[in-house]
Amino acid sequence: MRLLLRGLVVVVSAAVLVVSAFAWIQVRELDRSTAAASVIETPAPPTAEQNILLLGIDSRTDPQGNPLPPALLDALHAGDGSDGGDTADSITVVHIPAGGGRASAISIPRDSYVQLADGYGKHKINSAYSRAVQFTTDSLTGSSKGGAATSPFAPQSAGQASPDDPAVRRAALEAGARTTIGTVEALTGLRITHYASVNLAGFADVSQAIGGVPVCLRAPVDDPYSGLALPGGPQEVSGAQALAFVRQRHGLPNGDLDRIARQQVFLASATNRLLSAGVLANPFALDRLSGVMSRAVTLDAGWNVLAFASQLQDLSAGSVTFRTIPTGSTDIVTEADGQSVRVDPTQVRQFVDDAIALDSGARLPVPEPIGTSDAARAKAAEEGTSDSGSASAETGTVPTTLASSAPAPVTPPITAAAPGCVS
Repeated sequence: MRLLLRGLVVVVSAAVLVVSAFAWIQVRELDRSTAAASVIETPAPPTAEQNILLLGIDSRTDPQGNPLPPALLDALHAGDGSDGGDTADSITVVHIPAGGGRASAISIPRDSYVQLADGYGKHKINSAYSRAVQFTTDSLTGSSKGGAATSPFAPQSAGQASPDDPAVRRAALEAGARTTIGTVEALTGLRITHYASVNLAGFADVSQAIGGVPVCLRAPVDDPYSGLALPGGPQEVSGAQALAFVRQRHGLPNGDLDRIARQQVFLASATNRLLSAGVLANPFALDRLSGVMSRAVTLDAGWNVLAFASQLQDLSAGSVTFRTIPTGSTDIVTEADGQSVRVDPTQVRQFVDDAIALDSGARLPVPEPIGTSDAARAKAAEEGTSDSGSASAETGTVPTTLASSAPAPVTPPITAAAPGCVS
């Protein structure tokens, strides 16, 4: 019996060592296989607070600049390689306080009308990415007189290269990331310390790699545009249905705001599954994620995935809250961008500060919804009025004055532990 027990201990110990070694190898492979972009000037130390910009890019190429296969685009109801336009259709900033604690995930509507970084003017925020991508592509291929873009990915034959050159494509995507980062920093007041983007295939691949993502619909959906066909109630989505779930925009009562709620529920449920089901500790799940990351995800070059994973060990699913910045009118008319969403930077920064303070356990100074203190409201009204006039002069449209008597509406928060049902 003693020999049997000893033999059992030896076998179990050996198995633990093998699995642990395999898990370590998979994490290292996850770190090495993911595309990296030099888009963060000064990375924050691992122990400092982190502000991570997550972008869902409407891109038909992989992180290496190669076109996605036509069969994959067909399966995803994503049109062909000429569709998309490289817009950032999902924009989320995740704040993780120094030393860990509750995380705040803050979504920005893609049609928010804001001042873009790098001199691109005032436009929808999702076009910050595409405008920089186009400018850089033109610069590197000699298609414009806009000057030469610089990037560690740029081909040596800049000015003579083809727009289809993967090196040109990677340089352009990097420029898109940098301009979007600068735009989000100016809008939220947060310094972005890390960056991650996922292409169209990523939502489908990630959902399959983690074994499906639980969601709940208030009513059945049959949308021929996105290909989404699901019954009402709780269920799991994966693959093409997962992508359709987060992309549908036709037939939603509140348009893009409802789509943001879909994206938040998807991310919240995926976070819950990753943290609660021990996916990050499962070497076989990590093996699947490693393949997905190489095909769909780009991270900033200074991001130490191993150190970050250890920082997440004490983060539970209930410690992640998803919110959407306050918005004004959702149908302001602009000359170059069509209908856009009005946002006030002062109010947004106050909202972000309040949300982070609230999630850290601090009490707000006034018993009002976050981002709506008297000072913030007065400042927003003052700047909104002057901003309306300037916008009118630039676009030729009728100005829309922010109401000083009421704050912009704030959507209810969503928690990863209990995402709830959505339209």
